[in-house]
Amino acid sequence: MHEDNVLEGKVMASFRHERRIAASPDDVWQVITRPESIPEWFPGVMSCTVEGNLRVITLATGLEMPEEILVNDALQRRFVYRITAPMYKFHLASIDVIGVGELDSLCVYSTTCEPDTLALLIAGGTIGALGEIQRIAEARAKE
Repeated sequence: MHEDNVLEGKVMASFRHERRIAASPDDVWQVITRPESIPEWFPGVMSCTVEGNLRVITLATGLEMPEEILVNDALQRRFVYRITAPMYKFHLASIDVIGVGELDSLCVYSTTCEPDTLALLIAGGTIGALGEIQRIAEARAKE
């Protein structure tokens, strides 16, 4: 078994949610590509600061969560980051925007995380985030 897929002999929690969005892939990508825009579309994120590839989000509870941005690729429309807060043994998330048609996109939000209980919390947030990304992108498409 390859060690990159397990942590201390345990398989990590991994989930993926997707949403079809009635907007061009570029309109959807514009919602997520700016790292500082996360408070606009991820539920519970109240603010953030960004310095280079480091982002610190502040949750509604006041908890600050440091993140490292690993990929922000406009060509592939792919955004990848990891939460580096000590409460996570491992975290990796990606958001992909895939063009289906002129005004039809698929937005895929994937996360792999340890411990599992934190993965469940994030899973609910990503579903809400996809709804907000959809709302914002479809409103922009109508402008």
